[in-house]
Amino acid sequence: MINIINSRQRGFSLIELLVAVVVFSVGMLAVAGLQTVSKRANFEGLQRATAVQIANGLLEDMRTNGDAMTTYLAAGDLGGSVLGNEPAPSCTGVSVCNSVQKATHDLWFWESVIDGDQAVNANVYVVTVAWYGTVAMTDSGINLCGAASGKYDPNNQNRRLVQLPTFIDPTF
Repeated sequence: MINIINSRQRGFSLIELLVAVVVFSVGMLAVAGLQTVSKRANFEGLQRATAVQIANGLLEDMRTNGDAMTTYLAAGDLGGSVLGNEPAPSCTGVSVCNSVQKATHDLWFWESVIDGDQAVNANVYVVTVAWYGTVAMTDSGINLCGAASGKYDPNNQNRRLVQLPTFIDPTF
């Protein structure tokens, strides 16, 4: 009598195992790439939120110190330590400052944080904050804040902007 052995295969072959490892590895590489893109986008969002906070802070300083509006407007582009060292008096703590000294100190503070410019049109002031982004994008060229500085690549592809307009009543 001849015994017929059931030749059904059990388990995985080496080829199947290798294919599964390759598919799993490709999936893990995709997850790692997604993590990198996510971190970059998160950092861009953090930069934008910081720029908005800085612009709001400068606008609040301008609102509370309306007597020195000409000092704020004469500042032009800020950033790159163009205003030098901290002006005296420091206008912090117990220092007493007049409105022009306060405006000069405010501008020095904001200049030390990020680039920006101020524009006025019928008591509507626009604070524009520019910073260096992490990913190159097409520059629309609509706002030229910091465009000529050379800090944002040759075509300003890494230049990011936030603009905050506000109305400031000069009679307030």
